[in-house]
Amino acid sequence: MAISGVLRPGYVQVRVLDMKAALVHYRDRIGLDVVTEGNDGRVFLKAYDEFDHHSIILREADEPGLDFLAFKVASEEDLDILHEKLINAGVTVDEIPPGDMPSVGRRLSFVSPTGHRIELYATIGLDPTGPMVNNPELWHAEPRGMRALRFDHCLLYGDDLDGMKKLFIDVLGFTTTEQVVAPDGTVIATFLSCSIKAHDIAIVRHEEKGKLHHISFLLESWNDIGHAADIMSRYNMSVDIGPTRHGITRGQTIYFFDPSGNRNEVFSGGYQFYPDHPVRTWTTDEVGKAIFYYERALNDRFMTVVT
Repeated sequence: MAISGVLRPGYVQVRVLDMKAALVHYRDRIGLDVVTEGNDGRVFLKAYDEFDHHSIILREADEPGLDFLAFKVASEEDLDILHEKLINAGVTVDEIPPGDMPSVGRRLSFVSPTGHRIELYATIGLDPTGPMVNNPELWHAEPRGMRALRFDHCLLYGDDLDGMKKLFIDVLGFTTTEQVVAPDGTVIATFLSCSIKAHDIAIVRHEEKGKLHHISFLLESWNDIGHAADIMSRYNMSVDIGPTRHGITRGQTIYFFDPSGNRNEVFSGGYQFYPDHPVRTWTTDEVGKAIFYYERALNDRFMTVVT
């Protein structure tokens, strides 16, 4: 496929209740590296296999949840094109000049139909501890904790799923990979990709706007999922479900919570997707198997707990 437009998820800013506890969780347990701390108290982190300056931003606040989710765009020219497309679609766009965030160029920021703030950017500096490029070793320093490779995707909950899907497909150029459909044809959940991944973002229809279901981190293999489970038990971390497997995306997974109540996922595997592939559809009577392929049933907490 042509490498243009939106390339991939870039970074996410998450609200946490206690920064010290959050750093133990994201740095020591998941295995992210702290890159810098801003003058405003925000902490910028990245996984060891990511080139960019940061992918996770933690902000201490009075309630948990998502501040914004950002996607990397191929070029400044593509950013201009998307700016015009968003305006033509009736979206109010704020342009944020460089300087508000370390190493990031100008950004486009807008509120999506589901009430989530989305950002687009084309320019970000590289972190010197990113993957080597000359006679590259596997890593600079031995990975720790769950050995997360990268920030992978988010699942968002919101009311206007149809508007969100239209925006991401018609304006931002994403493609539907998979969906859950009710008997009357209503789409309950949609999985969208701007790459060859099974999904770069997922959205579930929900009565409230602007809710976060989970932030996902890629691990290398099923063995690493098991290693992550060992860490969760060793440190008495709050686990939602897993290790298990998805029917949707076919990925292996564990869902768990950070100390503030934000749900995280560690994820491995999953199929590769190309835009000419048919959409894979699950019906609501099989949604248990779609989400948890081994258990074939949902738990109430997974469906109702969001931040």
